[in-house]
Amino acid sequence: MGRARPVGEKRRREKEMVAEMIALYCRGRHGSRGTLCPQCAELAAYAAARSDRCPFMEEKTFCSNCRVHCYRPEMRRRIREVMRYAGPRMLFHHPVAAIRHALLTLREKKRLEGER
Repeated sequence: MGRARPVGEKRRREKEMVAEMIALYCRGRHGSRGTLCPQCAELAAYAAARSDRCPFMEEKTFCSNCRVHCYRPEMRRRIREVMRYAGPRMLFHHPVAAIRHALLTLREKKRLEGER
């Protein structure tokens, strides 16, 4: 958990998990099976592009902890809705990733509190 990951690997994993969360949301909210609905496909492409262009990938944990919010307001609202829906459900679909995320989030919050 404390090992540094190559930036490319970190970016790939982040994009995979966000795509999985969007797919989970799309299945649950829009009834999509196999492919994403147009709105969710647009959001997935947008999120992947934001990740590809992120200059903070090396040091950041998650976008929600970033000081710079690069998402347009409407896309930010949509991705937050996806995260609120899919986050708790990830515990059943990808339990290791969900627990890792929770631990990293706690660690990052403690680190940020220490900087103040």
